[in-house]
Amino acid sequence: MRKVGFIGLGIMGKSMARNLLKAGFELHIYARSMLKVTDIISEGARFHNAIADCVKWCDVIITMVGFPSDVEDVYFSKDKILDRAKEGTYLIDMTTTSPALAERIYEEGTKKGFHVLDAPVTGGDTGAKNGTLSILAGGDKADFDACLPLFRAMGTNINYQGKAGCGQHAKLANQIMIAGALSGVCEALAYARAKGLNLGVLLRSVSTGAAGSKQLDAFGPKILEGNFEPGFFMKHFVKDMTLADGEAQESGLQLEVLQAALKNYKELESKGMGDLGTQALIKHYDKTL
Repeated sequence: MRKVGFIGLGIMGKSMARNLLKAGFELHIYARSMLKVTDIISEGARFHNAIADCVKWCDVIITMVGFPSDVEDVYFSKDKILDRAKEGTYLIDMTTTSPALAERIYEEGTKKGFHVLDAPVTGGDTGAKNGTLSILAGGDKADFDACLPLFRAMGTNINYQGKAGCGQHAKLANQIMIAGALSGVCEALAYARAKGLNLGVLLRSVSTGAAGSKQLDAFGPKILEGNFEPGFFMKHFVKDMTLADGEAQESGLQLEVLQAALKNYKELESKGMGDLGTQALIKHYDKTL
C-alpha cells in the first residue's frame, strides 16, 4: 500500500499530502490548477491532469474536497473514482460531509470490490502542517487497521468510530462543540470590550482556568490582532453546522446553541465573509471590525 492518490489540495489537503510524501509514500495528485500545486510537485508528487489518470495507479485514494456536492462528483461521476480505480483499492474520504453520503460511497464501493472509509479530521491548518490531526474513522475495522500507517503520517490521535458514516457523525459532534466554544469566546470578548477591560490581560488571566479551551488559545489572540485569515474557512464551518443541524433534527433533537451559532455565521456569510476564518464570528458582535 505504497501508491497514494490525493484529490483536494487546499489549506488542509496539501499539508496532509506533504506529510504522506515525507513518510515515504509514492504520491499521485490531481488538482484543477497545476499552478497551485507546483510546490508539492517539486517535492516529489506526481501530477495528473485527470482524476481517471490519477486513480488508476494507486493502492489508496484519499479525498479532501470542499462540499458534499464535490465528494459526490469525484466519487460517482463518469471517469472518476468509482468508475476508474482498480478493484481492491482503499478509498478514504477525509472531507467533512454527509453521513448518508459516506454510507452510500461505502455501499456502492463495497459492491465494486473497494475498501471504503470515511475519515474526517480535526485540528485545523496547524494540525495538518504538523501531522498532529485527530482522525475520526468509520467503515470496516479491518480496513481501518490496514490504513493505520497512512493515518499515522497525518495525525496523532487516530480513532475508529464504528461502521460507515460514524466517522462523519463523530466529526459533526466535534463541530457542535466548536460552535458553542467559539461563540462563548466571542461573546466574552465582546462583553469585556464593552466594559473597558484590557483584552490581552483578560486572555492571559482566563486561559489557564476553567474557561480555557483550544478555541480560546487558537483564536483569542487572532481576534485581538484583527487577524481573520482562514485556518478553516467560515463557509466550510457553515456547511458542517448545517449538516449537524439536519442530522440532529432527523433524530428529534433541537440543539439551540448550534442553531444560534449557525444563524450568526450565515448572517456573516451572506455579507461576503465566507472566505474568512471561523474567528471572524467576532464581527457579529462588534460591527466596527
